[in-house]
Amino acid sequence: MLSLLVQTGRFSLRVVHGMGGMFLFLLSALFLAFRRPAKIGLILYHIKTIGVDSLSVVFLSGFFTGMVMRFQGYYSLRQFNAESWLGSATALGLLRELGPVLAAFMVTGRTGSAMAAELGTMRATEQIDALDSMAIDPIKYLVSPRIMASLIAMPLLTAIFDVVGIYGAYLVGVGLLGVSSGSYFSGMESSVVFRDVYSGFIKSVSFGLIITWVCCYKGFHAPPMATGVSRATTESVVLSFILILVWDYFLTSVML
Repeated sequence: MLSLLVQTGRFSLRVVHGMGGMFLFLLSALFLAFRRPAKIGLILYHIKTIGVDSLSVVFLSGFFTGMVMRFQGYYSLRQFNAESWLGSATALGLLRELGPVLAAFMVTGRTGSAMAAELGTMRATEQIDALDSMAIDPIKYLVSPRIMASLIAMPLLTAIFDVVGIYGAYLVGVGLLGVSSGSYFSGMESSVVFRDVYSGFIKSVSFGLIITWVCCYKGFHAPPMATGVSRATTESVVLSFILILVWDYFLTSVML
């Protein structure tokens, strides 16, 4: 019984210590991001790696997500003779939930894992220690530009996901299922309000922050060995997925 309590206490201390370290890491990165001189060149470079390099994945996933939503929605709403609401259901589902969440998942798998692996490799090869020895703050140089870039790139990727998904649903509905294009867009226009777009924007910004924060932290503090880098990469992706879903629940409960 005593050993169980000891193990539980040690686990709780590790969890609290890890959470505290992650929050201090985030606060430090955000504080340094707004200190001069700004790393504009690095921010633009990471906008390319986070945003431009993820376009193909986001485009394909958004297109087929919209098509699947159209099929599922059509055969569900047809039972109630409510096919005219398909445009509304597709647009609201993408703008409020699926667009920000699935785009964040794609970026996590495509770019977040690369961040963790890159920083973990830099830790293992002592490149981060070399920056310290040259009086260069590694967090300001390696982490803060990535955070700023993700705050810019993630809403744009989410918007692309939403637009492509709506277009994919339109192709399926009008081209394959014979739904009127007028009813599709009129239903969308009558149901979508600015608050739906705004909530999706807030979610995408916060998800971008979560992805960069978690993946950079795991890579930055990875054990300096090959297995440590691979473990940090896996943990960063899994933890990012979990935090995205948890944070999505809280944001949805507040914004609805």
